[in-house]
Amino acid sequence: MTASTDARALLDVDNLVVEYQGKGFRARPFRALTDISIEIGAGETLGLVGESGSGKTTLGRAVLGLAPVTAGSITFEGKDISHASRKQRQKLSRDLQVVFQDPYTSLNPAMEIGDILAEPLGIQGIGKAESRKRVKELLDQVNLPSDALHRQPREFSGGQRQRVAIARALALSPKLIVCDEPVSALDLTTQATVLDLSLQIQRDTGVSYLFISHDLDVVRHISHRVAVMYRGEIVEQGEAAQVTTDPQHPYTQKLLLAAPVPDPDRQQKRRQDRRRLAAEMAGQSAYHPTEAPTGTVRSVLR
Repeated sequence: MTASTDARALLDVDNLVVEYQGKGFRARPFRALTDISIEIGAGETLGLVGESGSGKTTLGRAVLGLAPVTAGSITFEGKDISHASRKQRQKLSRDLQVVFQDPYTSLNPAMEIGDILAEPLGIQGIGKAESRKRVKELLDQVNLPSDALHRQPREFSGGQRQRVAIARALALSPKLIVCDEPVSALDLTTQATVLDLSLQIQRDTGVSYLFISHDLDVVRHISHRVAVMYRGEIVEQGEAAQVTTDPQHPYTQKLLLAAPVPDPDRQQKRRQDRRRLAAEMAGQSAYHPTEAPTGTVRSVLR
């Protein structure tokens, strides 16, 4: 894949550190991220990949203003948003949106789809007539029928609910969407459909994605560049084709070997290689956790 690039990155994260206060009076701070630096250009997808606990979701939350920035900076369109106020975040939500892993928990089950999609428009002061027109455009954009307007989230499949979540994220025509494991809860066929839809939307609108996933195959399919996270640090970063087929860091190699292959002999060899890499990495450094405890976030930025 190739992306349109700009002289100035749309999103620039520079030497980001995220720490949480430890529990107890004398508890030491808990460091979730250490010296993270990434860039995302206009119309580009950066795939952020790593196992559970690697810190990738914490990075997405920091970009969204949902995790504390201890040091470093997060710059969006040339403006530092590291410590943006609630009012600034509400204004920023026009250009920066999010799609969460579980669409059902992020969609109000008591609201009709039309109201869910119109909600961010109303918050931004857009009138009812214009909102209705925009909601119909959004349903067309994500290939949902017009009668979805008057139905509730429980009436849709997982893939359809994720399309609703994508439509809501697109409501204000954002420049960047943080996608936090958006297809991990879906079956393989539905995953492919949602990924292809996301690619088509990017081609049509020029939106950029920070695409967070634990699956290298998924990241390879949708990303222009890939950053690999391990224990709160980025250990490898580069073009998607290179990182996902010829990784240089042992951790990325381990992730690649985790994908099954149909040949039993090759699969056995991959398991052996993966165990060897895991043993080598375990000997290099002691384990320390990187993901901070998180609660369920039910609504997009407002």
